Amino acid sequence: MSDHTGMSNKLKSIDRDTFAQLLRAEFIRFRTVRSWMISLGAVVISLVLLPFAVALASHGSNLAISTGPDGEMVSDTYTFVHQPLVGDGTLTTRVTSLSGMYTPLSNSSGNGFGVSSTSQLGSQLRSGLAPWAKAGIILEPDTKQGTDYAAVMVTGSQGVQMQDNYTHDSPGLTGSVGPSSPRWLRITRAGDMIAGYDSTDGVHWSKMSTIRLAGLPHSVQIGLFVTSPVYFPAGSNNGTPSVATANFDRTSTQGDLPYSFWTGDTVAGFYPSLSSGLTWRQHSADAFTISGSGDIAPLVGNIVTTNWSGACIVDGIIVGLLFLIVFAASFAPSEYRRGASGALPQRALAAKAIVIGSLAFAAGTIAIALAEGITRHVLAANGINLFPQSGLVTAQVIFGTGLFLGLAAVLVVALGSMLRRRVVTSVAGIVLLIVPGVIVTTLPADPTSWLMRFTPTAAFAIQANLPRSSLVADAYTIMNGYFPMSPWGGLAVLAIYAVAALGAAMWLLRYRRVSMLP
Repeated sequence: MSDHTGMSNKLKSIDRDTFAQLLRAEFIRFRTVRSWMISLGAVVISLVLLPFAVALASHGSNLAISTGPDGEMVSDTYTFVHQPLVGDGTLTTRVTSLSGMYTPLSNSSGNGFGVSSTSQLGSQLRSGLAPWAKAGIILEPDTKQGTDYAAVMVTGSQGVQMQDNYTHDSPGLTGSVGPSSPRWLRITRAGDMIAGYDSTDGVHWSKMSTIRLAGLPHSVQIGLFVTSPVYFPAGSNNGTPSVATANFDRTSTQGDLPYSFWTGDTVAGFYPSLSSGLTWRQHSADAFTISGSGDIAPLVGNIVTTNWSGACIVDGIIVGLLFLIVFAASFAPSEYRRGASGALPQRALAAKAIVIGSLAFAAGTIAIALAEGITRHVLAANGINLFPQSGLVTAQVIFGTGLFLGLAAVLVVALGSMLRRRVVTSVAGIVLLIVPGVIVTTLPADPTSWLMRFTPTAAFAIQANLPRSSLVADAYTIMNGYFPMSPWGGLAVLAIYAVAALGAAMWLLRYRRVSMLP
């Protein structure tokens, strides 16, 4: 029994030594083949130099970005028909309709979220109401962008909402507004406390919420507003400017309002109004038609610029992957034979996968760490407004991208073992790892979502580092820097492909070896 145990331990020791020797041999082999060293160097250079070049060529739009009460970046653009309210008071109105229009994508310039010329639009607008188009009552200290506020509103498809300070909301009545289903809105002020109400008939009221605006001055601005954010036509990955128009009547006030007339302002930020003619009109003492464009909400996604920092990194990853695929395809053996060390082909393949996966991970991690710091610095220096990024998210991008490249290299090595031809392996790697991520820009949004969920390109989600908000809809598309999977979920999809391919390659090696035995 002891002899049998000793022999078993000795064989295990030999196996461990043999595999360690295989790993060392593969690493030495890598160092002695100049073309492989050059290929891995090209991967590193691509990951650092290309993002730097893209960032260097990027320039800010010179448009001011507002910050909210808590320091967050916000969109604060709307049409405001208002009066000053001194002390406590109430504003009540009825919204009888809310409709929307948007500019055709082919007529939008820049990044699709603004237009350089508004004089050409007019009749080119098409019917379409953004889900978060808003029309209602707003109370705020002044008309400066990013100021504290409380508002009660009807929306395109989110029902009645009470919102305050860009990040907080309370739902009210559901359903859309129209002549047969108007919505009554009311907002009251008592010191720093603001209460919002809604009603279907103007008689029976429901309180939505009461919020406190600390430090509210004695005199504030109160009135009616309309705004409409970026609109995404059905199936589109690109947004386009939109405008909403609302009809108000039965408007009444209580409290000290020193003036008997209303003033209309377009509170404009980075999002331009679509036309100087789309503002407001007063039909009678209590009835108005108001049109507005923009949003009052947290700023999310690639709306300010097409060059969010992650886009620069993705450009580098795509080119770096090309070099990595060619390198891994040549590193993969065309066949495995039992070597002098007695190593089985499956063990040799495992050694190759570990070595190239480790090399790709190390190269990718170091390169992305450099690229991340350089890119953000250059973009900021060029006037690009960047979202704040925590250390945890930065670590996700750096180490996650390293894992992305390591798993991609293992996948290609496994493909090379099965296909046995360098060119065919390279093509297969490109088709799996790069092509789906390139063609997403030409597909409707839903097919794009499925493509980026079930192919290895799902791993690009590791670059996801942009904020989201429940108060913003539709903006979460690939073109805006958002992915249909979570960062680590996307990486897990690639890991499944790599493990499955490696398992299939080992099974095929064993099958081929057995079939060759006499």
